[in-house]
Amino acid sequence: MDTAAAEIVDWSRIDHVLLDMDGTVLDLAFDTHFWRDLVPLHYAQAQGITVEEARLRLEPHFTGLQGRLEWYCLDHWSRLTGLDVAQLKVNARAHIAVLPGSEAFLDAVRASGRSLWLVTNAHRDSWRLKMEQTGLAGHFDRILCAHDFGMPKEDPRFWPALRAQHGFEPERALFVDDSLPVLRTARDYGFGAVLAIRHPDSSQPKRVIGEFAGVDRLEQLLPIA
Repeated sequence: MDTAAAEIVDWSRIDHVLLDMDGTVLDLAFDTHFWRDLVPLHYAQAQGITVEEARLRLEPHFTGLQGRLEWYCLDHWSRLTGLDVAQLKVNARAHIAVLPGSEAFLDAVRASGRSLWLVTNAHRDSWRLKMEQTGLAGHFDRILCAHDFGMPKEDPRFWPALRAQHGFEPERALFVDDSLPVLRTARDYGFGAVLAIRHPDSSQPKRVIGEFAGVDRLEQLLPIA
């Protein structure tokens, strides 16, 4: 849906803005490169196999764990591969980037007086590194990690658990993410507005999404009334 921003979000009905991190605020290209290229490369070197063989070994684990908290857990991948995956991310941190227009949107939300939360499935070591690298942590009133709830955002139990600890009214909230399974769970929970990011990864083509209203970048939701 290429709907004008004013038609996507009725800001008069929004008190809380909840945002995903990777692919919404930050460029998913870093994670694509990290998991598609760097992890197989280092795993191949450690195992004495080719990179292609490493990808073949790892692929069933990548696909089999999608939608589960382990998929996002750096400790799990370190145990599986024998690599220090958190340190690999630190070594590659220069490639972490903010999606164009994200910071302007964050500034505008804060200036409007609305509550602004980052809600991520990312492992603590990952989101802390990314916030340190980008300097964005101070923009958010709260940074909430799915690992602290023992379940990912795809799990229908996640949002009730989050609300029990951090009260908010979902019908007065906007949630933005690039993951369709996560967006479906948020929609089913009753968020007042649920939006998809169509271009989460600058290294990949823009996606066509018919199931949800969406924007390429957060800046397309400006101005905020």
